Amino acid sequence: MVVDDSITARTVLERTIDGEEDLQVVASATSAENALEKLRTTDVDLILLDLEMPGRGGLHALPEILEKGQGAQVLVVSALTVEGAEATLEALAMGAADTLPKPTSGTFDVGYRARLLEKIRALGLVRRERCFVQAMPPARVRPANFASVPARKRVLGIGASTGGIHALGQFFRALPREVRMPILVAQHLPASFMPVFARQLETASGRPAVLAQDGMRMRPGHIYVAPGTGHLMVRKAGNDFLFAVENFPTPSGCTPSADPTFDSLAGCFGRHAICVVLSGMGRDGAEGATRIVDQGGTVLAQDQESSAVWGMPRAVWESGAASAVMPPEELAKAVAAQADMEAWK
Repeated sequence: MVVDDSITARTVLERTIDGEEDLQVVASATSAENALEKLRTTDVDLILLDLEMPGRGGLHALPEILEKGQGAQVLVVSALTVEGAEATLEALAMGAADTLPKPTSGTFDVGYRARLLEKIRALGLVRRERCFVQAMPPARVRPANFASVPARKRVLGIGASTGGIHALGQFFRALPREVRMPILVAQHLPASFMPVFARQLETASGRPAVLAQDGMRMRPGHIYVAPGTGHLMVRKAGNDFLFAVENFPTPSGCTPSADPTFDSLAGCFGRHAICVVLSGMGRDGAEGATRIVDQGGTVLAQDQESSAVWGMPRAVWESGAASAVMPPEELAKAVAAQADMEAWK
């Protein structure tokens, strides 16, 4: 379903989608109210939603759209995705899976079309794949290393992409404030969104959340967000740990990428490192997670049913690196249960 008050945007999106043999626009709407009415009688897998429309608008109607959609994913396609990071990230935190700028005459090129179709195909399959969750074989998991590790300063790294902002909110709201370990977050987002994203994490977690900078000292009780301009890594400097932000190609092609973050945590913290892989397309984080396990650390992953896209967690699951596969709230409890509350004081 395409929901947009602009006839130009609707026409461009509908023609692009209907031009593909495996995709079909089953309904279009000019307002959020119109969309809610059509969802009563139309079965959809994916909703392309504009945020700024007459009436309630896409943002205010999003919770009801998600409810009436009965599992349909929401891809925010709006001009506000470029100029209004606050509104876009609020929509993603509320449960929208991903975002893409609204096409304009100067931006609708081959690259934009490819990104749009890639996101539609990935998100559109989620609702159908969830029907087969129970048919999945049991994960080839390794036993968690928590119990065998003596009390010492631990560190947590989190990697996420599509659907990750909603999952991060669930995770941090469930993580007790008493957990003082530093937390590094590598979330796939444009660089311009990162300051707003950090503030969002700070509100959800009750912890200071900052954009990491090259040379910054790691401190307990803080969340460090990888900037959109490079990968976040850690290096040891005497008794301190300092951050390094560098931009270089990674297997996933993402910037920031979770792989370099996890890899550096494995090198600096070894078996005291924990990493959590949340919802996202692709395989980013799988290689770094394997390095964490090879060094004796512990890897946890989000389960399929709660993920907007079970790509990144699935890659970790299939590698056998995961000690547990659970919803975000349960992942937070697993981390908290093993955290040394005194080590970072």
